[in-house]
Amino acid sequence: MFSEELWLENEKKCAVVRKPKQGRKRQELLAVALGVKVGVKGSFLWPPLKLFACPQISSLVRRAALSHNDNHFNYEKTHNFKVHTFRGPHWCEYCANFMWGLIAQGVRCSDCGLNVHKQCSKHVPNDCQPDLKRIKKVYCCDLTTLVKAHNMQRPMVVDICIREIEARGLKSEGLYRVSGFTEHIEDVKMAFDREISSADERLEAVHEVLMLLPPAHYETLRYLMIHLKKVTLNEKDNFMNAENLGIVFGPTLMRPPEDSTLTTLHDMRYQKLIVQILIENEDVLF
Repeated sequence: MFSEELWLENEKKCAVVRKPKQGRKRQELLAVALGVKVGVKGSFLWPPLKLFACPQISSLVRRAALSHNDNHFNYEKTHNFKVHTFRGPHWCEYCANFMWGLIAQGVRCSDCGLNVHKQCSKHVPNDCQPDLKRIKKVYCCDLTTLVKAHNMQRPMVVDICIREIEARGLKSEGLYRVSGFTEHIEDVKMAFDREISSADERLEAVHEVLMLLPPAHYETLRYLMIHLKKVTLNEKDNFMNAENLGIVFGPTLMRPPEDSTLTTLHDMRYQKLIVQILIENEDVLF
C-alpha cells in the first residue's frame, strides 16, 4: 500500500510528464494537416504556417475533443455530405492531404461542416456531431441530427410539451382527440423554430432585405411603419397591438405574386409575423 505522500508525489510527476505530451500531440496534429514533419525534439512550426493552418486544424481538434466528451450522447449519425467549392486552399480533414482543383474540390457535411475528399467520404466513420448554427428548424428535421445538435437524449419540444400537458392538461376533456386551431399550432411551431436563431440575426436578415427595395417602396414602407408604431402606442384605447396590425396589413403588404388561394392561406402567418417585426422594430430597421 502506498502512503498518501508517495501517492501525491507520483501524481505530480505524472502531471509533469502528461503536460508536454498534450502539447506535442496538438503540434503533431497540426503538422499532419500541413504535411510537415516535426522533429523528434519537438521543433516548433514557423508561426505564419501555424496561423495559416488554424482554420484547417480547428475541426480536427473539435472532432478529437468531441470523441472524448462524455457529455455527448452516443447516437451514431452518418455525415450529410454535399459537393462543395472551397475558396482558397483547403486540406481534407480525413487524410490531411491537399484538395486540388478550382471548383468542386471535395464535399462538406451540411450538418457539422466536415470537409473531405469525395473519395475519403466513403471511409469517414459515422461520428457526425451537428453544429447548432447549421440546424435551421426544429420541425421537418432529422431526429438524430436534432438531438445531437442540442446535445439532448430527445427533442426539446417533446420535453416541453409533455411537461406542460402533465402540469395543467391531464384533466382536459378530449386530450389528444380534439384538434387545436391550425393557426395556433403553426404559431407554436414557428416559435420553436425561431429559438434556433437569435433576435439580432433575424433583424439583420430583415434589414438586408429592406435594403434591396427600390427607394420609393422603401420610403413608403418606412413612413407607414412609423405611423403604425404610433397606433400601437395607444393600444389601451384602440386595442390594436403590433400583432393585430400584422393581421390587418400583412395580406396587403406581403401579397404573393401568384393569386393562389392555397398560397395565400399558407403565407398568412408569415405575412402577419414580418409586419409585426417591422412595426415593433421600426426605429432599428429604418
